[in-house]
Amino acid sequence: QVQLVESGGGLVQPGGSLRLSCAASGIIFSINAMGWYRQAPGKQRELVAQITNRGSTNYVASVKDRFTISRDNAKNTVYLQMNSLKPEDTAVYYCHTKTGFDYWGQGTQVTVSS
Repeated sequence: QVQLVESGGGLVQPGGSLRLSCAASGIIFSINAMGWYRQAPGKQRELVAQITNRGSTNYVASVKDRFTISRDNAKNTVYLQMNSLKPEDTAVYYCHTKTGFDYWGQGTQVTVSS
């Protein structure tokens, strides 16, 4: 049974930082690409960042140079380091992987507000 469990969300002021974590189980983590998506109220879910099994990364333009995705295969965990946060980054952030089927975590709320 595949499980993705996110943590690390919260309330932060503009310009602040947060690090999200996603612990995976039930998959051979080291061979899977992993991704972070987000969904703001009234908007469609969008891909924020992806990391392949070999560590190649890609980002949506709006977070480049501010967010960093990384993975620790020994801990079956993927991270999203978010710096210089803006109010428009406010959303529920979801961890994702695909092994024939799409798997999602339960989401973690990130709120950027003064």
